[in-house]
Amino acid sequence: MSPGRREATTPTGQPRPGRRPEPEDTPGQASAARQDPASAESAGIKSAPGRDSPEPADRPRPGREERVSYGSPPVPRAPRAGEERREEDGGEAGPSRVAGRPVAGDSGRPVAGGGVGPDDGVEDERGVRAAPALGDADRRRLLAGAHHDPHALLGAHPVRGGVLFRALRPYARSVTVAAAGLRARLRAEGDGLFSGVLPLREIPDYRLLVAYEDAELELHDPYRFLPALGELDLHLIGEGRHEELWRALGARPMTHQGVSGTRFTVWAPNALGVRLTGDFTYWDGTALPMRSLGGSGVWELFLPGVGEGALYKFEIARPDGGHSLRADPMARRTECPPATASVVHASHHDWGDDAWMAQRRGGRVHELPFSVYEVHLPSWRPGLTYRQLAEQLPAYVKDLGFTHVELMPVAEHPFGGSWGYQVTGFYAPTARLGTPDDFKYLVDALHRAGIGVIVDWVPAHFPKDAWALAEFDGRPLYEPADPLRAAHPDWGTLEFDYGRAEVRNFLVANAVYWCEEFHIDGLRVDAVASMLYLDYSREPGQWTPNAHGGRENLDAVAFLQEMNATVYRRCPGVVTIAEESTAWDGVTRATHHVGPSGFGGLGFGLKWNMGWMHDSLAYLAHEPVHRAYHHHEMTFSMVYAYSENYVLPISHDEVVHGKRALVSKMPGDWWQQRATHRAYLGFMWAHPGKQLLFMGQEFAQGAEWSEAHGPDWWLLDPSYSAEPDHRGVRDLVRDLNRTYTATPALWQRDTDPEGFSWIEGDAREDNVFAFLRFDAEGSPLLAISNFAPVVRHEYRVGTPEAVPVWREVLNTDDRAYGGSGVVNAEPLKAEPTGWHGRPASILPVLPPLGTIWLRPA
Repeated sequence: MSPGRREATTPTGQPRPGRRPEPEDTPGQASAARQDPASAESAGIKSAPGRDSPEPADRPRPGREERVSYGSPPVPRAPRAGEERREEDGGEAGPSRVAGRPVAGDSGRPVAGGGVGPDDGVEDERGVRAAPALGDADRRRLLAGAHHDPHALLGAHPVRGGVLFRALRPYARSVTVAAAGLRARLRAEGDGLFSGVLPLREIPDYRLLVAYEDAELELHDPYRFLPALGELDLHLIGEGRHEELWRALGARPMTHQGVSGTRFTVWAPNALGVRLTGDFTYWDGTALPMRSLGGSGVWELFLPGVGEGALYKFEIARPDGGHSLRADPMARRTECPPATASVVHASHHDWGDDAWMAQRRGGRVHELPFSVYEVHLPSWRPGLTYRQLAEQLPAYVKDLGFTHVELMPVAEHPFGGSWGYQVTGFYAPTARLGTPDDFKYLVDALHRAGIGVIVDWVPAHFPKDAWALAEFDGRPLYEPADPLRAAHPDWGTLEFDYGRAEVRNFLVANAVYWCEEFHIDGLRVDAVASMLYLDYSREPGQWTPNAHGGRENLDAVAFLQEMNATVYRRCPGVVTIAEESTAWDGVTRATHHVGPSGFGGLGFGLKWNMGWMHDSLAYLAHEPVHRAYHHHEMTFSMVYAYSENYVLPISHDEVVHGKRALVSKMPGDWWQQRATHRAYLGFMWAHPGKQLLFMGQEFAQGAEWSEAHGPDWWLLDPSYSAEPDHRGVRDLVRDLNRTYTATPALWQRDTDPEGFSWIEGDAREDNVFAFLRFDAEGSPLLAISNFAPVVRHEYRVGTPEAVPVWREVLNTDDRAYGGSGVVNAEPLKAEPTGWHGRPASILPVLPPLGTIWLRPA
C-alpha cells in the first residue's frame, strides 16, 4: 500500500467502549499521600459564589465532553481557511485548530464563560501574594527548555507563610488555582509564567483553570506529581540490565496518584533539557519541560489527561545550545510514514494461541521439522492490512505445508525501498499495515493455524534521519563517538555502540520485547558479519582496531552473546538465526563453550548457510555439459555441514538487483528451466539443514522481486495458458513439505553426522548425486538427483543390505508437477550386487533434470 499520513482516531485518556484498558504495573516509587486542602475561610480566599467546588479529577461533569490541551497556537489570531499547524522540522501536521482555542483531551474541561474575572467570585489576585522571583539562571534555562528540574520551579511548594504556585502557560490570559472551596488567580510574571503565594497550611488537591483569549480549560497540573518511574527501574537502566526496558521508557498510559494520564520517559544523558510536545500542545513544547531523574540520563513527565492515540515527540536541548525534535526511540506505535511522530499506545489484544505457546516451550527446533516461507508483508498481497493478511496468509502457508513464516523486518522504517532493513522505530510494528494490535492479530492467526513466526531483526545499524536516533541528544549516543566505527560504509547508516551498556540494553530488551509482547517464535538477525568485524567493507586506515590490535569487534561479540543468552533464558522454545556470511567460529555454539579462536560461541540456534546457497546456485547456472567441471560446488557443503546448525536459504537477496528469479537462473528452454528448478528444490529439501524459500519461488515466478513488484499471482490464473506449469511447481512444494514433515530422517538428525551418508558424490560425468538420510532409529531415505537433461535407465545405485525393497515416495519429474513422467512406478528390489561400497544395489530410472526420493517399502 502507498505510504501516507494516518490520523490518530483513538480518543485520548479513556479506553474505547467495549474494550478493557491495558493492565498497568504499579509505579516503582510510592505516591505521596494526598494532603487535605485548607478551607477557603482559613486561607483568607473567597469561594466562588454560585459555583460548585471543582469535581474530583476522575469524574466527568454531567453533559460535558472530557478534553485536555496543554498549549495554544503561539500567535492568537483568526486562522486562515484550511490552515494547519506543522512542526518546525516539517514533520507531522496537527489537526486544524482555531487559533487561541485549546481543544481535545480528557481532564482539561472547557469552562463556561470563556475566562476568569471578578464576576466569577475570584478575588482577582487579592489575597494572592507575589511569589519570590525566579533566579535569572533558573528562569533563562526554564524558558529555553534547558532546565534539569522544572518540577522544582513549577507546581506547588510550601514556603514561609503559605504555598507557592507557579505555572508556565505561554499564550494564556490568566491562570487560576482551583481546589475545594478555593479559587485564586495567579499573578502574571511575563513570558507565560504565572505565580503567587496563597496563605494555605498545606498543598491542596488542586487544578488549574487556564484562560485563553476565547476559552478556559480546567486541568491537572503536571508539576504536582512525584516521578512515576521507580528507583529500581533507574538502577537497572543505569546498569544496562533492564530486560523489560519497554515498561520503563517511552509513553505508558497509566493511573498515577489517582489520576489517569501518560508517563513519558526518555533516555538522553547529554541533553541540557527535554520538553514534551505533541498534538496536545499544538507541537509547541514550551509549557511541558521534563525533569531529569538523578544521574540516570532519564527524563520524565507524567501528563494527566493524555492517553491512547496522542501524537508526541521530544524536543531536545542539545549541548551546543540548539534544539531538535525527536521521535521516541521506545515508541510502541508510530504514525504512518512519511509522518514521523510517535503515538501513545496501550495494547488491548486478547491472545488465543495458548496451545501454541505451551507447545513451543517444550520444542527443540534442531530436532523438529523446520521449513520456512519468507514473506515481505507489504508486497505479498499489496494493499492488505495486518488483519486482512490474517485472513489469507495462514491458510496459504498451511496449505503449502510450511512450518514457519519468516517476515522481512516489520519494525518501523521511513524508507520502503530499504525493505525494512533501515529501522527507526525498533519497538513499533510498521504503521503502513495497521496498529500493533493488528500485527498481534496476524501472529495470533498464524499460531492458531499451527504456523510459527520468525521476524527479521536488524541490530546492526540504523539510518541517519535527523528526527530519529542519530546524535539523539546532541552527541553520539546510540552510535560510537569514533567516526571510523560509527559510519557504515556500504549502506550510509550508523552502527550501534555495542560497548555502551545502555545501548546494549536497548537492543537486548528489544529482542525480548518482540518475543514476549508479540509471541514471536524466532529472530533472524541481519548482517551479523558487519557487526563482528571492525574492518568490514573498510580499507586499511579506515577502521580502528580493538584493544588487542585485532579486527574483531569484541563489544559486538559480547552483545550477541548477551542477547542470545537472555532470549533463550526468558523465552523457551524461541530460536535465533544468524545471517553470517563468513567462517566465524562458533556462531551456533553455546556462549560458555570457548572454541579454538579463544572466543565463546555466539549462542545462535541456527545459521544461514550462505556458502551452500552461493555454491549450489553457481553450479546450476552452468549448462549441463559444463557441470562436470563444477561438481564439487554441490558436494563441498558436506565438508562443513556439521560445523554449525544450518538453514539452507533461497531468500529475497537471491532474486533481486539483477540476480534473476530462481527459475530464471537456470539455463535452457522453459521446460528445462522448470525441470531444473524442481530438481533443485528436491535436492535442497533432502540436504541436511532446514529450508527457507522466498515468496514467489514456490510457483516458479520468472520476474525478479522488488518492494513494488510482489508475487505474480496471475501466473496461477486458470485462464493463463502456462498456468499448469506454475501450479505444478507449487504442487511439488506442497508435496515436498508434506513428505518432509512425515519423514523424520529428513529433519531429526540435521546436526548429527551419523544422520547422513554419501552413496555417490563423485559421478561428475553423469551430473548425479545420491545420498542417504537416517532418522534416530536408523530408518533411511535415499535421495538421487540427476542434473543432466537425459533419462538414465537402470542407473545402478548402492544401498544398505538391511533394506530389501525400496519404493519411490517423490519424483520431481512427475506429470502432476509439469514433468515428463519418467517415474519408478513399481517397487525396486535390492540385488546382492555390491556397488558404491555398499553390499546391495538397485536399478532405478533417473528422470532428466529430476530428483527422486526412495523409502523402504
